[in-house]
Amino acid sequence: MELDSRKFKILQAIIRNYLETGEPVGSRTISKYTDLNLSSATIRNEMADLEELGYIIQPHTSAGRIPTDKGYRLYVDNMMEDKANELDSRKKEVEDLKTFLIEKVDKVEVLLQNVAKLLADNTNYATMVTTAKSNKSRLKFIQLSLIESNKLLTVIVMDGNIIKNRMIDLDTVIDSETVLKMNILLNSTLNGLTLEEINLSIVSKLKNQAGEHIDLIKKVIDVVADTLSDEDDLEIYTSGATNIFKYPELSDSSRASELICTFEEKELLTNLITDSLNEDGQKGIQVYIGNETPVKTMKDCSVVTATYELEDGVRGTIGIIGPKRMDYEKVVENLKIVKEQLDTVFKK
Repeated sequence: MELDSRKFKILQAIIRNYLETGEPVGSRTISKYTDLNLSSATIRNEMADLEELGYIIQPHTSAGRIPTDKGYRLYVDNMMEDKANELDSRKKEVEDLKTFLIEKVDKVEVLLQNVAKLLADNTNYATMVTTAKSNKSRLKFIQLSLIESNKLLTVIVMDGNIIKNRMIDLDTVIDSETVLKMNILLNSTLNGLTLEEINLSIVSKLKNQAGEHIDLIKKVIDVVADTLSDEDDLEIYTSGATNIFKYPELSDSSRASELICTFEEKELLTNLITDSLNEDGQKGIQVYIGNETPVKTMKDCSVVTATYELEDGVRGTIGIIGPKRMDYEKVVENLKIVKEQLDTVFKK
């Protein structure tokens, strides 16, 4: 059985009405809601077909119908296609976001925290924003600085101007001239390389040229390797978790508790972020409905994510989490505009 245009219009009407009310939708409501001029009996027959096809379900006897994950997926896919080149209808709702992003860029961390809050306020859903990361970070610069005669501060700059500081305790005393020589040696050999490209041949070359300071080079290489492969530095900023309680289908004690814990502990969110960043290199909008999300505690939610970019290969995630009956159009348009503004800000 194919989903013809009439069935699709009825499905759209059911979903849009359910998005607004959160209540099961009956045939009489649809007869008033659409411009199809169909009788309630005809609409009931079409709804029966939609139910058989798996696009809607009847939660209990004598109730109207509500969309299934399959129904939402068809609706969202068509909406994304229709709206691919249209952003004008709701841009005014996020003008404050654009102004904020353009005018206030003191610290990246503060900027991302405020983006999460503004999105939560604007959508009435829960939000998250992550710092940027790269699966193949390249080393841009190393700076060794002598703090004490046997203690070095190692500053490592990676793609996206991501900076990491590490302290190294030395077994022997060294002077400033030695530190300068080691800086030149390390930067001339390692700059522009990923962890995978720092192979045994390069390490052996460094050790040979280090002479009596081979132990220092070993320690610096270990620090560089740990930094380039470090997965623990990903920061996730969240906001609006209590917005969950505004939606009856998510606000019962067990579901709400699970979701709040997910936002507070944040560890589970890394699965969603990894999935979003690795989605075939996608840089656009991803929509996860119900069981499509990699986070089990969000199986009753929809999650919409966008990827912003610091520079090629260095990306972060913006996400909005709400009920499956979320206002997808508003959410997608918010994310597109915020993503565009972040890309602009970071690439100034």
